[in-house]
Formats: sequence, C-alpha cells, structure tokens
Amino acid sequence: MTLIQTNTVSPWHEGEVALQRSAGVAERMADVGRRVIRDYMPDQHREFFGQLPFVVLGAVDTNGDVWATLRAGEQGFMQSPDSKHLDVRLARDPGDPAEAGLNDGDAIGLLGIELHTRRRNRMNGIVQRLDEGGFNIAVHQSYGNCPQYIQLRQFDFTRPADRFQPVQTVQYLDSLNARAQAMIKNADTFFVASYVDLADGGRQVDVSHRGGKPGFVHISEAGVLMVPDFAGNLFFNTLGNFSVNPRAGLVFVDFATGDLLQIAGVPEVVLDGPEIAAFQGAERFWRLAPTRIVYRPAALPLRWADDRQGASPNSLMTGDWTEMAARVKAQELAKQWRPFRIAEIKAESASVRSFYLEPLDGFGLVPHEAGQHLPIRITLPGMDQPVIRTYTLSVAPSDGVYRISVKRQGKVSTHLHGLKAGDTLEVRAPAGNFTIDALEPRPAVLMAAGIGITPMLAMLRHIVFEGLRKRRIRPTWLIYAARNVEDRAFDTEIAEMLAKGQGLVRLVRVLSEPGDARASKDYDIAGRIDMALLSGTLPFGDYDFYLCGPAPFMQAVYDGLRGFNISDARIHAEAFGPASLTRIADKGARAIVLGAPSKESVPVAFAASGKEARWSPASGSLLELAESRGLTPPFSCRSGNCGSCRTKIIEGAVTYHTAPSADFTKDEALICSAVPAEGTARLLLDL
Repeated sequence: MTLIQTNTVSPWHEGEVALQRSAGVAERMADVGRRVIRDYMPDQHREFFGQLPFVVLGAVDTNGDVWATLRAGEQGFMQSPDSKHLDVRLARDPGDPAEAGLNDGDAIGLLGIELHTRRRNRMNGIVQRLDEGGFNIAVHQSYGNCPQYIQLRQFDFTRPADRFQPVQTVQYLDSLNARAQAMIKNADTFFVASYVDLADGGRQVDVSHRGGKPGFVHISEAGVLMVPDFAGNLFFNTLGNFSVNPRAGLVFVDFATGDLLQIAGVPEVVLDGPEIAAFQGAERFWRLAPTRIVYRPAALPLRWADDRQGASPNSLMTGDWTEMAARVKAQELAKQWRPFRIAEIKAESASVRSFYLEPLDGFGLVPHEAGQHLPIRITLPGMDQPVIRTYTLSVAPSDGVYRISVKRQGKVSTHLHGLKAGDTLEVRAPAGNFTIDALEPRPAVLMAAGIGITPMLAMLRHIVFEGLRKRRIRPTWLIYAARNVEDRAFDTEIAEMLAKGQGLVRLVRVLSEPGDARASKDYDIAGRIDMALLSGTLPFGDYDFYLCGPAPFMQAVYDGLRGFNISDARIHAEAFGPASLTRIADKGARAIVLGAPSKESVPVAFAASGKEARWSPASGSLLELAESRGLTPPFSCRSGNCGSCRTKIIEGAVTYHTAPSADFTKDEALICSAVPAEGTARLLLDL
C-alpha cells in the first residue's frame, strides 16, 4: 500500500536552512521538503532495497565520531515488512569502525545505490537490534535522490558476503600514507556520513554519495582533504549537518580490490574564495582534517568493473584541480597582456572564421562570462605600434577554451583571416557587461543579425550547459538573421544546442536574400527581424530580450520593443562604438547623474609616460588628447562600453557626455569618452 504524505512541518534543521538561504532557495525548499521527505518508505523504495547487493551506512560511535561504511549481502539481505521498517540481515564485522554505532537504539543513516543503474534512495532512522546477525531500522525520513555524478559499474562477488577479513589485516593510520593517498587521488566516488543532535533530543544521521572526475578530491601538503561541492538537490543535508556539528566520516572504495579507506575528521564549509569561480561546476568547497584513519584491505566481497561508456555526464561537466590552479594564477595576470597561440582555425561561413587560442606562458585562462569580449593586441605589417580590438568570445565558460569568431570586414580582421595555426597574438582578460543569467526562469529571446551571433551563441551554449548541469534549462528563443545561407555561421553547432535543449530551445532562421534557399529546410522566414516578425512568432508572455548586430538593426528593434511597452530594463544589447543604442529610460528609473564637463582648458599630465598636454573643449576625449601627444593607450569602442581604455586617475576628476555602460571605479576613467570635469584645475592620469 502506498501512503500519502501529509506532513506539514518543515523537515529541515537550522544548518540545512542556513545553507539553503545562502543559495537563495530557502523558501522554495521549505515547500519541496514537505512534499518529498517522508516518514515512511514508498513501495518502490522497499522493493529497491530488497534487490541490492550492498548498502552504504552512516553510524556514530561512542566517542561521537561518525563513520561511513559499505556492507554487502546476497540479494534479499534487506527486506521491508512494512513501510515503516527495514530488516537488515548483516552479521557483525569486527574490523569495521562503524560497527560501534550499530547497537540497539542508535541513530543510523542509509543509502541504497545501484552503481549499474545510477538509482539511489536515502533513509535514516533508529536501529532496533534483533540479534548478532542483523537489525531492524525504524524509518524516520525517506526520500529519493537523482542519478547525478554516478559512474556506471558492474559488480560480482568474489567470496561469501559473511566471510570477513581477519581483524589483523585492519590498519590504523596516524596520517594518510602512500596507499591511502593513491586511493583518494584516483577516486571518482566516495561516500560521506554526518549527523546532528536535534532539539527534541533525537539524533539524525545522514550518509550520501559524492562523485566527480578521477582526482576530484585534493589532498594538501598538511593532509587536509578539499572537496568541490557540485550542483545537487539543494537539500544540503551533509553541509547543513557540518555547519551545526563539524564531524564527518568518509569512505573511499577501491572497486577493483574491495579495499576500504575510512576517515573520521573535522569538516569546514567554504562559501567564498577564488577557487570556487575557477573550478568548473563548483558551487562551494568543503575541507576535511582527518582525525582517525582506518585502512581495510579487501574488506568487501564485491568487485566492480567500470562500464566502458559509463562515465557520468554530470561529472564530465566539472573541472579538475590542475585546471583550477592554472585559472587562479591566470586571474593574477588579468590586467596584463599575455602571449597566446592560435591552436586551430575553423571556417564558419563564407566570411567568418573562428580562432581557438591557448596561452603560451604556461598559465590558464581567466574564466569569462557568456557574452563577454576578449581584447587582443596585434601589430599589422608595416605598422610600428600594435592595434587593439575586442572580439566576443563565442563559447560558454564551461567550454574551457577561448574562441573568437571574426568576420572579414576591415584591416585587422582581414589580417587575422590571413593568419595560420601556430601564429601568436596578445590577449588580455575577458571583459564586458553583456551577459546572461542561465538560470533565470523568465524566457530569453536572443536576437542576432550577422556577426552579432557570436555573443548569442555563447549565451545559448551557457544556457544549455548550465540547464543540463542543474536540471533546469531556461526557455530560450534564438532568432538569427543573415543575408543568405552562405553568410550564416554555426548552423551545425546551433543544431546541436537545439538537440540538447530538451524542447526548451527554439530557433527561428531569417534570411533577407534567400535566393535558392529552401523554405522550412534552409530557413524559416524571409525578411528581417522586426516587430511584425516577433509578434507573429513569440507566444504571448514575459521575456528578456538580448540584441546584437549592426547599429540600425539594434536601434530599430529596440525602438520597436519600447513601442510595445517592453521595459528598457528587459532589453539587453551588445553595444560597441557606432553600434551604441539611444535608450529611453523607464519611468521612475534612477537616472545616472553626470557632472558637467569643464568649460575651461585643463592641464593634463600622463604620469607613466612623463608627457603633458592641455585639454580644451575642442580637444575631444582624453584618449584623443593622449593620441595627439604620441601615446597609444589601449581602446576599442571609443564610447565607454568595453572598458579596454580604463585608466587610473591620480589627481582630478572626469565626467562623460553620455553615461558609459562599462564598469569603472571612482578613481578610474574610461578615457575613450571621458573629459575633465568642471572645477578640475589639473588632471593627472596613470598613463
């Protein structure tokens, strides 16, 4: 019989709620918890436990140390006589440190997991010891878990399940020896137990699975374990327990030999730090300082073989410690020009080529956000000074590579199209504010014209990747306009994103000159992106709009959207140089207050170069003034949108005729559009 859950009390304790609150999901999880955390086992779970060859247990010994362990039995060693109880026929194993917490009345955590199917279910309760050959668990909480981060493995017994290894083979270690370190460094899986003592006098023990790429657990020189915490179910059972009661028990398994490494120690949750942003997929970290270590050779009667194609897709989406260290080092070099090599060049259309770039200095890539641009510096033939341009990165942060996709339409882009793999250029850290929140529930409409597809492709890749990683893909429309099929780039790549988008990503292909192209097969609509097209394509709803393309296209679509009462705040645009938008602020929106520009001439000193000049209202921007004195500061957009020209102000103040969109601090100037502010007697720039 299946019972109906009627619990109206939140199942979360204060530690779990605190972690949920830090992730911004406390309110949502309060409702989820009441619906999915049961005080009984559904029939599916009862049947599942009965077919398992092993179980993962969490138990607390008389010293208060918590242990995780694996115990095996022939199929049927666990049976559920009713929805509130689970009978576990396991003889006592004298070599298992968890055995001290499996006595009558002890709290216990249980995880049933099938490594060959990725199914798993959790339960916790109270031990009711029957005899030395087994016990019963009275259920306190029961719930299912998702299949994320589980490596597929097939099992086999090598000896009877009740034949334990001699106690003399158990090794009690003072520190992690070579064998223990090897097990941890090679592991793609471990199990962790934790517990809390509740206000009502009860105790709640939890045991759970953790997985990643082999080596995802790092060991410091001091022997402290560092574990990335990837996206999960947001329950925060383990980390919530840590925050209230800093005790943990880990067990690592050598699946080929049956060896177990059991560690009890003191955990610490890490919510901030550069490592989190640099480690792909990590939401936070936790450390464990071991206090007791037990190594048990061949403790399990089971052996597992990895499935050839059994790597967890979720684990493959995560990073590793080598990549993270390189990224952290690269972040220290974010403001420097670094040498990069062109690793690969790929033709995307008749006029667009993609350049895959890799650093030559031995350090990693500074992580970017989808939609940001990459400043590059290169010296053209016949020129003494390098030129600087910014090109949007056409890949997602998760792709782990820098790729710029360049249309041949000027001196610099033509020169780039003439380069070959192995050639070098200089690169600075990605920048820009034209980015997207992949997990925002409001649907996104990405509109691209021509080469404006590059940030949209990066955003689309990011939306799909993060959606798959966190099991919630943001509904997205990509409306992509080109002149003809030959000019349209990335057809295959966009089709791949649609295939992965689980029906939540939709594409509208627009050609202004379709020629011989076949309707429906090669394109969807003939014409241009305008309000008539949007009105006839998008269902009635609430959207965020993202625009990138030539200036007339962006201004026309922006004006059309505002004419339909779409809020300015809902319209996001990539704006470079002449493509800058003239915006209409929302009513009641806080206006950016700019100081008045100086009406008088102002002496300007460029401290780093030792040059001086006198600015006047006829001089234009501070960038133009610097250029008139022979200086070549970095720039790209000349409108305060990209941030490439950001320069430190040592003395004085600046202002702008039009508010820039790039970020800057009060002691910085975007010199491509900045001028001395009224009342400035002298301006000193670090240039």
